[in-house]
Amino acid sequence: MERPVTSSGVATVTVNDLRQMLSRANPPLLLDVREPDEWQFCRIEGAQHLPMSQIEQRVAELDATRETVVYCHVGMRSQMVVDFLITKGFSRVASLAGGIDAWSLCVDPTVTRY
Repeated sequence: MERPVTSSGVATVTVNDLRQMLSRANPPLLLDVREPDEWQFCRIEGAQHLPMSQIEQRVAELDATRETVVYCHVGMRSQMVVDFLITKGFSRVASLAGGIDAWSLCVDPTVTRY
């Protein structure tokens, strides 16, 4: 299935898509690119934290072949990170539309909004 794309051409997944993806036997890597204070405040269970400010230095820690969904607060930073990852050879990467804010509103209201 082809994913919707943003105006910049970044593939996106909805929070409902992500909920289904995370329930699979082989879920995608969920990559949180928010800053440490945001990560401490709230997060999506099972996510890996790698702040956008460190992505260039730490990209080698990620598996370019693994399906990956990137999220931030509302989706802008995650789109930029996905753009960057694509330039580094990642082909199975998408941004979470609406970010953790949409996740809290539509999927898990126990995740604190800010």
